[in-house]
Amino acid sequence: MATSRKTPSRKTARAAAPEPPPAVADALYNVSLEKGLQVLRAFDAAHRTMTLVELAELTGMSKGSVQRTVHTLQVLGYVGKHPQTRRFQLLPRVIEIGFNYLSAHPLIRAAHPYLTQLANASGETASLTEAVDTEMVYVAQLLTPKFIPVLTPVGMRIPMYCTSSGRAWLSALPAEQARALLQASHRERRTPATLVDVDAIMKRVAQCRKVGYATNCEELFLGDMGLGAAVVDSTGRPVAAVHVSPPTSRWTMEEAQKKLAPMVIECARAISLAVAH
Repeated sequence: MATSRKTPSRKTARAAAPEPPPAVADALYNVSLEKGLQVLRAFDAAHRTMTLVELAELTGMSKGSVQRTVHTLQVLGYVGKHPQTRRFQLLPRVIEIGFNYLSAHPLIRAAHPYLTQLANASGETASLTEAVDTEMVYVAQLLTPKFIPVLTPVGMRIPMYCTSSGRAWLSALPAEQARALLQASHRERRTPATLVDVDAIMKRVAQCRKVGYATNCEELFLGDMGLGAAVVDSTGRPVAAVHVSPPTSRWTMEEAQKKLAPMVIECARAISLAVAH
């Protein structure tokens, strides 16, 4: 990513907490594996290194349980100690897990040439995201060499309710399902422009159904806009979303809608056709 970008806040960049274990007894459910994933997910930009006590507080686990889990992750090479502070930190091996998903994903391979074309034609960063619960996760990205104000690396998760990619995804769902996802979201005002009212957001989603693309103007990050369109399968169900991120320093929303929206729609359409065959 460009060095001029800012580091995202913990609330934005950090992956959401995993779903709680099933309420009913499940003989196949592995609690130890759940704890291991909890520890790995606890590390983020705001918590690059931690002590056992800090990990226990962040995960809600007992210190003894955290100690056993961290020891196992150390033996496996996923967690180590910082050489100076002796605090625990993630090791590069954790990247293997996410990379295996990305490298084997046919959607990403199919989307790459179209994202490249979109980035070149628009002059702006083009991204592909997939839905995870009530968020969208970046799975591919083609960067512009121009100034970009916000860091959005592959693997980062952003909320559906206030982003163009999330609203584009929601627009390809039945209205009642889209509303249910919004109601289940933790909707907070990220900026003064953020929409948090479900009815107001649903109006934006409905508009996206009409025109084929969704927008976001400084609702997630100041200085950042988004125009997104849904990638759908052969049945019309969403499988991903494409979006560009024009900064307010170079574009007005009116200009972006006029020039960039048709490119985003065409890119999403091309990827949809590619994955349908």
